[in-house]
Amino acid sequence: MTTVKNIYDYINSIAPFDTQEEWDNAGFLIGDFRKEVKKAVLCLDVTKEVARLAADVNADLILSHHPIIFNGIKNVEKGSAVYTCIENDIAVISAHTNFDIADCGINFNLAERLKLNDVRQIEGTFIIVGELDNEMSIDDFAQYVSDTLNVSGIRYTDTEKPVKTVALGGGACEEYTEIAMQNADCFVTGDMKYHRMLECAEEGYAVISAGHYETEHDSFLMFMDNLKRIFIDVEFIDSNQKNPVLAV
Repeated sequence: MTTVKNIYDYINSIAPFDTQEEWDNAGFLIGDFRKEVKKAVLCLDVTKEVARLAADVNADLILSHHPIIFNGIKNVEKGSAVYTCIENDIAVISAHTNFDIADCGINFNLAERLKLNDVRQIEGTFIIVGELDNEMSIDDFAQYVSDTLNVSGIRYTDTEKPVKTVALGGGACEEYTEIAMQNADCFVTGDMKYHRMLECAEEGYAVISAGHYETEHDSFLMFMDNLKRIFIDVEFIDSNQKNPVLAV
């Protein structure tokens, strides 16, 4: 029999929760550690729709990347994701910044999706670096990232410098731009503000803002393969969560 705590302990063994950032709220957030898990839903965000899906399929656990409870909440209204989970006895574990930096986590999975080689962590950061098989122009590489990650409206800065070494930071990692560019020809992250991209353009940095959802959703769902191998008595279900932020 697999319990919520069994799954929590496994995640903690490969992506220790005590490695999360101080501002984060990753961990066991809702439910009963002792509850048996027969079905678990994986998602990027525990939205109302995901919570409702989990209830409809009689899931015992939701495993998310972004924490369902991030900041302090003052009330829990009927119909909210938190309410639906509690009402239907659904436990929630969120593996966030601890999973970003794990060897099996967001960034290394993102590197696998982009087929980077010789991948290594930049010590003390959320950034990893890897190598493309062949040099590309920034235009070609941006198109490759867009096609591979299924990005609509990709944003990037122009440069004449060819791209071979790539730094990656899924989600929002623009604060690591300087160190990323000290170690790579191009920095790919999820969210980068316009003014930071303007600064990068003026500095001659090649940066690509590929979308928070696009860099993290499938990279998190790749974790399902590990879970299926370890917990053979649990049915793991993809929430098939769609990006709520549309672009053309």
